[in-house]
Amino acid sequence: METKKIVLNDIDYITFNDKAVIRLFGIDPDSQENIIAYDDSFKPYMYVLSDDYDNCISQLKELDLNNCIKESKIDIGVEREFIKIIFDHPQEVPKLRDTIRDLPSVIQIREYDIPFYRRYLIDKQITPSNILELHGKTIDKGTYDNLSIDDDVILFKLEESPADTHKHSTRNKILSFDIEVYNAQGMPNAQDDAIIMMSLSSNHGLNKVLSTKKSRHEYVETFDTEEDMLKGFVKLIKEENPDMLVGYNSDVFDLPYIKKRADVLNVELDLGVDGSSVKFQKRGFNNAGIIKGRVHVDLYLLARQYMQLDHYTLERVYLELFDEEKIDVPGDKIFEYWDSDSDQLEELFDYSMDDARTTMEIGEKITPLTVAQSRLVGQPLFDIARMTTGQMIEWYLMLKAYHMNNIVPNKPTSSEYNQRMNSKRNAGGYVKEPEKGLFENIAYLDFKSLYPSIIIAQNISPDTITDGEGLSTDEYYECPENGYKFKKEPKGFIPSLIGEILNERQRIKRLMKTETKPEQKKALDFEQQGLKRLANSMYGAYGYSRFRWYKKECGAAITAWGRQYIQDAMEKSKEFGFKPVYADTDGFYATYIGKID
Repeated sequence: METKKIVLNDIDYITFNDKAVIRLFGIDPDSQENIIAYDDSFKPYMYVLSDDYDNCISQLKELDLNNCIKESKIDIGVEREFIKIIFDHPQEVPKLRDTIRDLPSVIQIREYDIPFYRRYLIDKQITPSNILELHGKTIDKGTYDNLSIDDDVILFKLEESPADTHKHSTRNKILSFDIEVYNAQGMPNAQDDAIIMMSLSSNHGLNKVLSTKKSRHEYVETFDTEEDMLKGFVKLIKEENPDMLVGYNSDVFDLPYIKKRADVLNVELDLGVDGSSVKFQKRGFNNAGIIKGRVHVDLYLLARQYMQLDHYTLERVYLELFDEEKIDVPGDKIFEYWDSDSDQLEELFDYSMDDARTTMEIGEKITPLTVAQSRLVGQPLFDIARMTTGQMIEWYLMLKAYHMNNIVPNKPTSSEYNQRMNSKRNAGGYVKEPEKGLFENIAYLDFKSLYPSIIIAQNISPDTITDGEGLSTDEYYECPENGYKFKKEPKGFIPSLIGEILNERQRIKRLMKTETKPEQKKALDFEQQGLKRLANSMYGAYGYSRFRWYKKECGAAITAWGRQYIQDAMEKSKEFGFKPVYADTDGFYATYIGKID
């Protein structure tokens, strides 16, 4: 049996001979070769909660579902028996779930809506963006007949499940891309308006603009036709073989435009490691551009997630991150600069090159945090780059739920969601309006991780909330103001995880103090930032109406205890000669006026 190592960049599944086959896309960290590993041993499944298990299994067998086993799982703190139904193919799950749900003996179905490739990552406890060890054998290119794979891609058939080595990869090859299009008619139309420039910039030294016009700039490569330029674009990306292909608003504009022009001109846009073309998948309100095996990241989405700005143009984001102005050309004048064949054309080349260069620099600056989040949450970088913080928390909890034998709660039904949305909002943190005036001897006092600490200290979790019946008062914590009660033992599912997160963050921060290698120190810093975001966002997730572990009472209790703690701290500060002048949620400003005897 062979052993190979890959940096896991991407994952999906294909159907071959009526069987679902997981594909792991990665790069050998030593040889830098692309590897696609195939695993046909994993099967999809879902769970059923029944009031008559024997009868339920009989009814399932009538549906030709013969692979059913009983499993004991923890369901919001309560141990229950479930029937695990194992299917032959992922497509059977959505096809049969409603039929199964409607069986007379079925109370509820669970974990039926977890995509197959994500289920694989969770169950195997595999972490994307890390180095994995694969055990199996190299197979021929013709094994999967419907794939058009380049000769420099190694196909590997897994015979044993990959073991996550938890080793972070130091490889971080980023390639940015940007296009300029002819826009004499105003808003360009990909059916008719040509791409006039395609710029690329890599953190490994590449800076190039492809165009159908000549330039005095050395970084410009000229092609006879737009078709040739598109082929050159594909060839260059394959040669560079980046881990991450980044653009700015590329989900909405650049990639769809490139794809449409390639279709119009009959150019094969086979950018995928498996020889596939660019595809688009619905994500939220927009489509996301997928390039198999090469992680495409739209930096516009990350900028919106990480930064608080008045607007999010490439120029504004670059200025905020680097305190530098980038080259600009009026968008509605691009066709005029192109037609000028003078200094304005050279300015347009400079502008196009600068777009790619600044996009790459932004990518280098902000994607390491996204990579760290991918490792923490255990989901692919492509998906993490398009998730909200609340969605990341949910997938992190689903990862940990499997590890702790907890069954995942269902998403809310439409009626449940509407009910949550229409319920009265919880009171927020305590705010003391700032006092008017100019103050000296100001001190700022704040609680360290206030809400995460409250969740842990008071054991606030959907599986610990109680009405107190049958318990003595020393067996639960009672919340001020609203009287919600939470059992002290056992430790709740979410509090235990937040405790792990905070402990791990402190461990990493201690490592940072002794780390001497700048790159390693930077990687550790992004990891602790990712942990901080997870911990601090957990409170908000309790009140997010689509959250699987939604519990409004938990959110209300956290803020109630938070208000009590901050007000108690403000009163205590007065004993030491401080006068609070402004407070907000987890900290307050106070001026020192001296102790009064």
